[in-house]
Amino acid sequence: MSRPTLSPATGMLIVTLLWGGNFTATKIAFLEIGPLAFTALRFALATLVLWWILGRVEGRQPLPPGALGRLVVLGLVGQSGYQLLFIEGLARTSATKSAIILSTLPIAVTVGAALLRIEVVTARQRWAVIVATLGVAAVLAARGGSIGGPVGRGDLLLFGAVIAWTAYTLLLRRWALPMSTLALTAWTLYTGTPVLVLTGLPQLWATDWGAITLKGWGGTLYASLLSLVAAYLLWNRGVARLGAARAAVYNTLVPFVAAVLAFLFLHEVPGPLHILGGMLIIVGILLARQAPAPEG
Repeated sequence: MSRPTLSPATGMLIVTLLWGGNFTATKIAFLEIGPLAFTALRFALATLVLWWILGRVEGRQPLPPGALGRLVVLGLVGQSGYQLLFIEGLARTSATKSAIILSTLPIAVTVGAALLRIEVVTARQRWAVIVATLGVAAVLAARGGSIGGPVGRGDLLLFGAVIAWTAYTLLLRRWALPMSTLALTAWTLYTGTPVLVLTGLPQLWATDWGAITLKGWGGTLYASLLSLVAAYLLWNRGVARLGAARAAVYNTLVPFVAAVLAFLFLHEVPGPLHILGGMLIIVGILLARQAPAPEG
């Protein structure tokens, strides 16, 4: 009797839960650890853990011919580039505007997949992305802040982060490297983490590590092992099996999960727009799950 396996759709829903919770974990850690030091520590820890897991599960397998160069590109774009743009952008603008900008990822992936002819994007998938993104906008608008407003440096950096993650997602699909999800995730961390560690060295050196509390360490461990290691494995698996456009739609749930956690742990009371936004997001996810698989 074979063991039950986790479906790609279920895996992507778990990713949204882990990434939604990461906002709270990161916020707690940032109270005691600088952003660049936190990012360097987070990725260094995740890389070591994945190196150990890969050795235990698959052993030290040689890379496929010609794969190293592509893995370097994936690591620099999807790990180093995205994280640095996100951290620096978040430091220069509000959390609300940051979440709104990052929620444009499904639109960016769908447009990119169609323009580059990486995937055939169906009409249902387009509607799924539109409906879910409208839901995200409603939830974020209800939490306060303005959806519009002038575009500042932080906003531009966050749009750069969207472009970086979109490129990472589409490259994963186009190259389809003959590697396991575990090996692929591990190697993109190996190639992307050194830049993050070097960038964070000044803050790492200046941090009083003896003053870090259990909350600070707990937030760091959550962000490293759950939202990074576990979520990245499931994300790459979802992209490989669902396609880039369908996988990216699930990302629209992340701000909704963050809003729910704010209600549960920060006692924020949802209003009508929260409820409307949640319903739209769920409709978008259901549309994406019912869409036929991309051709080619």
